[in-house]
Amino acid sequence: MTDDSFLFISYDDTLRYFGAEQALEIVEEVYRMHARGSVVFSTPPSFKMDVADFNNFWHVKGCLLRDIPVAGVRMYSYFDDGARTTVGTRDSTRYVVLSDPRTSLPLGMVDEHWSYGLRSSAAAVVGCKWLAPKAPRKLGLIGVGTMCSTALRCLATMYEFDEVRCTSRRPETRERFAETWSEKLGVPVVPVATAEAAVADADIVVGGTTAPDVTCRWEWLKPGVTFISLARLELDPAGWGRMDKVVLDSFALNYSLPWFKEMVDSGDLAKERIHGEMWEVVSGAKTGRESDAESILIHTTGLVSQDVAIAHWIYQRALEDGGGVRLPVAHASEQLPD
Repeated sequence: MTDDSFLFISYDDTLRYFGAEQALEIVEEVYRMHARGSVVFSTPPSFKMDVADFNNFWHVKGCLLRDIPVAGVRMYSYFDDGARTTVGTRDSTRYVVLSDPRTSLPLGMVDEHWSYGLRSSAAAVVGCKWLAPKAPRKLGLIGVGTMCSTALRCLATMYEFDEVRCTSRRPETRERFAETWSEKLGVPVVPVATAEAAVADADIVVGGTTAPDVTCRWEWLKPGVTFISLARLELDPAGWGRMDKVVLDSFALNYSLPWFKEMVDSGDLAKERIHGEMWEVVSGAKTGRESDAESILIHTTGLVSQDVAIAHWIYQRALEDGGGVRLPVAHASEQLPD
């Protein structure tokens, strides 16, 4: 077995190496890579194999990051029968395979059950550096699952809130979440029965549920709010169009989603109302928040460039730390059998 053997990095290893602060730093740098034009996406950008009679959904995405350089393919599969979904759970398939684009040699495979949730939240939360109120004191969470939990981890590295309010469909989940995070943060995390109560007077709102329908209405939000949408149509379509700024990670990727396309094509969200993409704000090509009164929406659907960059960062930490499991790989000098 040689030093350049293939490295498998497990879920437990990713927990040891990777956290919210690293996620925020890496996704910001990847947005800067996009600004420099140094990201190459696969063609097509996403391959899907959705098999309805099995309630099984396979998605594969890939890219090359010239600045590192590294190439990566992300593959994930989940089960969803309407009553139960494994989108954010450990019993789904989530891996990133890395290779060296200069040689095509395989580098490693990284389990991303932990890192994908942090990436998903960090990709939107990092925009608060440019788009949030100057000193947010109240945070509202619609949902208490993976997305809102990881968003709270990221936001807690940036702000000290006076109060956090959270809601979910089941009282026991929001009460358990509130108790856990009150202790972690040292500030009141208050469980409430409705989304309206969760977002009332909140400076920042995070919507991150698996609900197929709208969970928040425009009229419930205070002027000057920053609304972070991490999942589907968290805010009602009319609310999108009334925001002073709407910032996306990618218009093209979002426009490929039926609900977003319908919102744009119907005029609920005119294309010219979209302020820009996140890389434009991060790089200074587009303005951030310009007044305390601006209401701003951040919506991200997920960039594989960030997944690959994070997987490579974790891979590097494992190399330095002696982590992961090494697997043998074939070399050009080795002859194939006759």
